[in-house]
Amino acid sequence: MTGLRTRHEGGSMSVEVVLLMPILVMFTLLVVAGGRYVSVRGDIEAAARDAARAASFERTYEAANASASAVAQSALGGFSDCTVQDLGGDFRAGGRVDVTLTCTVSGRGLGLIGLGRPWSVEGSGSAPLDTYRRTG
Repeated sequence: MTGLRTRHEGGSMSVEVVLLMPILVMFTLLVVAGGRYVSVRGDIEAAARDAARAASFERTYEAANASASAVAQSALGGFSDCTVQDLGGDFRAGGRVDVTLTCTVSGRGLGLIGLGRPWSVEGSGSAPLDTYRRTG
């Protein structure tokens, strides 16, 4: 079998690795960014539910707003800056309290794929008021 020729392909594998490695790293960072978004979104939704529950224990709108803000900040542990965007519902026995949080989340660590700037995430939650409570 002297008629078979072998082609010399020395170094082609290293060229493929050099070309594909940045694409694989970018894809991995994109998956990490997606997971981080889902995790942050869940944490903010949970903080909104906690804030609504805390607001439902208060007797006045002002106290409920202050309590919701305090609980939201402590529930998130300072990884994002949240404000109570809307506190609604009806403060009457058997009513419901609705809280909407708007949070600014840092994009730290995601700058390599162009997602390094902060983004805004909104979460909402509601809690019922006790039927036998007195307001005001």
